Amino acid sequence: MNEIRIPRPVPLPVPPPAPAVLPSGPSPASPSIGRVGLLTVLIGAALPFLDFFIVNVALPTIDDDLDAGPALLEMVVGGYGVAYAVLLVLGGRLGDTVGRRRLFLWGTAAFGVTSVACGLAPDAWSLVAARVAQGAAAALMLPQVLATIQATTSGERRTRAMSLYSGTAGVASAVGQVLGGVLVSVNPAGTGWRSIFLINAPIAAAALLLALRSVPETRSANPTRVDARGTLLLTLSLVSLLVPLTEGRSTGWPLWSWVLLGVFPLATVALVVVERREERAGRTPLVPPSLLRVHSVRSGLAVIAPFSVGWGGFMFVLAVVLQEGLQLGPMAAGLALLPMCATYFAGSMAGPRLAARFGRRVVTAGSLIQLTGLTTVIATFWFGWDGLGAAGPAAGLAIQGLGQGLLIPPTLRIVLSEVPVDRAGVGSGVMVTTQQAFMALGVATMGSLFLSLAPSTGMRKALLITFGAQLLLVVATVLLSLRLPRSVR
Repeated sequence: MNEIRIPRPVPLPVPPPAPAVLPSGPSPASPSIGRVGLLTVLIGAALPFLDFFIVNVALPTIDDDLDAGPALLEMVVGGYGVAYAVLLVLGGRLGDTVGRRRLFLWGTAAFGVTSVACGLAPDAWSLVAARVAQGAAAALMLPQVLATIQATTSGERRTRAMSLYSGTAGVASAVGQVLGGVLVSVNPAGTGWRSIFLINAPIAAAALLLALRSVPETRSANPTRVDARGTLLLTLSLVSLLVPLTEGRSTGWPLWSWVLLGVFPLATVALVVVERREERAGRTPLVPPSLLRVHSVRSGLAVIAPFSVGWGGFMFVLAVVLQEGLQLGPMAAGLALLPMCATYFAGSMAGPRLAARFGRRVVTAGSLIQLTGLTTVIATFWFGWDGLGAAGPAAGLAIQGLGQGLLIPPTLRIVLSEVPVDRAGVGSGVMVTTQQAFMALGVATMGSLFLSLAPSTGMRKALLITFGAQLLLVVATVLLSLRLPRSVR
């Protein structure tokens, strides 16, 4: 069998809900966001999630039209993800300082403009540049959503708002994949693959107009300067990790990829040293070490890390198997994810209330349900590969989605539950950056494992080995969930 050369899609980050109610809660004078305002920020939050998946189904068409080749196609996908990851924390800090509504407006407008630039790109390199700019715009926009909800809601309203926000991710992921397939197939006005980017413009414009009237302005009570050294070192750390992992395989692992990987540990150590010095000097670093010493933050991120690695790899491998192994079209492959989307949404809506009653046991239960779902998916492909259609893995995916819906929202609420309101932006940025980095690691490791095994062992056996490795990560998630705080405030 010839080597399978498929561009890696950037994994979809499961969106973090903002923290549960802080002990003190917002003061009576704090601004409050209404239903229209909440809907507006959720629309803005959905845009980056849609664009993670909407592009994947169009990659072959983009390749045919622009003669991009595997390396540039990976940059079309990976450039967005790298820019998104490296600027999230900075976007959160800027929102704390200059105003979250203002940054949301800027980010939404920039996302719409860069989406048009993607849709009008005359060649592959122009498309790559526009995608990088689009990822940067998303990094300005998304942290403001979480921080705004935390700063303008409390009590039951915050719980419901965060449940809706969490459910947005599951819906956006499936809608993005299906919508991409529909647009490429329908070819509206002869735009072909360009329509998957151009469709963002009217959505962004609507969100921008609504935000001007319905989203209140909030910012940190004690704004601090931007930590320039911390920003540069964090950027260097993430770029030196994510760029070679994204581009290394498609380019044959050239020398530069190994040099960058060698820079990663050095840059990370330097970041830790600099941030500690900043905090000891009484300044506010980009990533405050004291934030990472909080038990709820530390234990919650420990759960998120193995989950994100496994989830990123799972989504990539499943996309390859559905389209290349089972020979499903892009629309059918997207529809295959709908059972997971539906149960994830249901779990994310029920999870916070269950967690308020049963505490961390809901997270542990969600991990065990996810383990059951993944085992069912593996059994489905083991016993029914031949003739398996889009509905074949539906049962296992539905179980898995329910477990994730119970697992992720309460865990991320725990992580941010002790983050003060005036650090809501930086806390949200650290959260999403952690998820994105580990998901990228999952795509690089599990995806490479699958693609390296498939030519020699066959796609079916490669899938079983790769998903078997993910089972170990899910078991780790179960065990680490026992270290979370017992109650979810």
